[in-house]
Amino acid sequence: MNKKKIEIFLKEVELFSDLSNEELTLISKIIKIEQYGSKTFLFKENVARNYIYVIYEGEVELLKTTPSDKNKRLAYFTKGESLGEASIIDDSPHSTSARLVSHSSIIVIDRKDLKKIFESNKNIAIKIITRLSRLISRRMSVSNSKFINVGTQYISGGTRKEHDLLGDRYVRNDVYYGVQTLRALENFNISGVPLSFYPTLIKGFAMVKKAAAKANHELGLFDDNIANAIDEACNEIINGKYISHFVVDMIQGGAGTSTNMNANEVIANRALELLGHKRGEYEYCHPNNHVNLSQSTNDAYPTAVKIALIKRNKKLVKELLNLISSFKTKAEEFSRVIKMGRTQLQDAVPMTLGQAFEAYSITLEEEVDRLTQNANLFLEVNMGATAIGTGINSEPGYTRLVIGHLRDVTDLDIVSARNLVEATQDTSSFIMYSSAIKRLSIKLSKISNDLRLLSSGPRAGFNEINLPPMQPGSSIMPGKVNPVIPEVVNQIAFKVIGNDLTVSLAAEAGQLELNVMEPIMVQSIFESTEMLNSGMKTFRIRCIDGITANEEHCKKMVLGSIGIITALNPILGYETCTTLAKEASKTGKSVYELILEKEILTKEQLELVLDPENMLKPRKLKFNK
Repeated sequence: MNKKKIEIFLKEVELFSDLSNEELTLISKIIKIEQYGSKTFLFKENVARNYIYVIYEGEVELLKTTPSDKNKRLAYFTKGESLGEASIIDDSPHSTSARLVSHSSIIVIDRKDLKKIFESNKNIAIKIITRLSRLISRRMSVSNSKFINVGTQYISGGTRKEHDLLGDRYVRNDVYYGVQTLRALENFNISGVPLSFYPTLIKGFAMVKKAAAKANHELGLFDDNIANAIDEACNEIINGKYISHFVVDMIQGGAGTSTNMNANEVIANRALELLGHKRGEYEYCHPNNHVNLSQSTNDAYPTAVKIALIKRNKKLVKELLNLISSFKTKAEEFSRVIKMGRTQLQDAVPMTLGQAFEAYSITLEEEVDRLTQNANLFLEVNMGATAIGTGINSEPGYTRLVIGHLRDVTDLDIVSARNLVEATQDTSSFIMYSSAIKRLSIKLSKISNDLRLLSSGPRAGFNEINLPPMQPGSSIMPGKVNPVIPEVVNQIAFKVIGNDLTVSLAAEAGQLELNVMEPIMVQSIFESTEMLNSGMKTFRIRCIDGITANEEHCKKMVLGSIGIITALNPILGYETCTTLAKEASKTGKSVYELILEKEILTKEQLELVLDPENMLKPRKLKFNK
């Protein structure tokens, strides 16, 4: 292969980018170009480092063995990116494995040969080691960031120069985002939860950008090639690719601009690849001029969020319906288990355990409609509003076209807001939906409180039901098992209630033509739905499905309760029942015993009155005096 061509190529590799032409010629003399087939390993975990690898053609994935002996992909490397650079200064074993994704041409440099050049040419050594130290420093800073997962410590060495309003910055070659996302990544190290934690939100953005590109293309604002490339890039994201490149924190300043630009840059850079260009060559497809054309963050961001929340709500409702089904199953199972009903934690009147569980299923069933109704408010969007609702920088007819394409792309009955100026500043749909998930969480918490009480004991509490034992409950009290699943549902509810307050305060903080607090509303609602979805699934599988009843204990508590006197009220009269209740309380005898002892009713008559069928629903019941 042409040595000059190789030297030109090496100049683009960050590790060698500071070398002069003469120095690159020296390096080129020690390299080998090897061909590797797909699925071949360049190196494996725990094997000594001996070589530096530079990808000349092809793709390499970096893998880490998990505790279950499966390979987890940490990073993805393409042309011009290097691996194993640390072998220059360290011969310790590789901590990861590198495997070819496709047939590839790899430049291989033996560390021993490179060290010989270092010994004879200190200037080359200084330049390469200086560049290596910058690379390692960057890797350390990124791997310590709360935003990025463990895989980012293995980022490649290549960079590209990008510029924005504030100047030039170097962006890693292996990422699809650009300079504005990089600045946001540095500025908003807040919650540690990146956009990629919520793929539905990212897919919502891809749908918005896809619809906008179709509308712009239809209006003749860019050619077929750009339209098709943006469309394909959006389709790939909708199908789950490149999610990890959405790295901005969910909580951010700028009314969502950083999120919108993260989407614009990822889509633009992927479109550039599809067009046959390098990432960062924005003259061919620009994040703002093409991907964001006819849009503003102020209409693209809330529209993408609303699409995502509608789709997340369907998942939430599905999990809620599963939980309701479990309560209905238990209601049927416990339909003949008689127990004492209570008001104000005092004995009231008998009921069945099945009735209690049926009530839980019904109260949760009501929330299915509430959630759906409130999520449907998100169908009204402000696409075409651009900055404040006037539609500045969009073509006549754009709003109608983009709404039509959004309907097709999302398969949702999306409509344009009646007044785009009002819709751009209004966040009431977020308030309404947040209140709906708060209402659900309050009901779940109340049910959890009940289950904790009913399972209390087992010897000194109600002990009417048994919750599935999940884990030992104490570090000091042997044999103690706590109701940990209802407890965690309680805590989820507390967080959702707090998030709802955050949404309310953020909505109130809106000023003039825009509410800049939308990111915290979005983060709060997404967090709440995520916790509720996981919490309900855990509640169902690890608690409700495994509940059993202590039937004999429940019946004994009913027969020994003063509360059953209420069932005798229509037959014996209020005064007589009051006297009997007082005597039972004073003597410790049961009402049942006292009535038989005083021969007020026969045993047959008493058992007829106290039969569950007669105590659980209205029924005429008279005895001849």
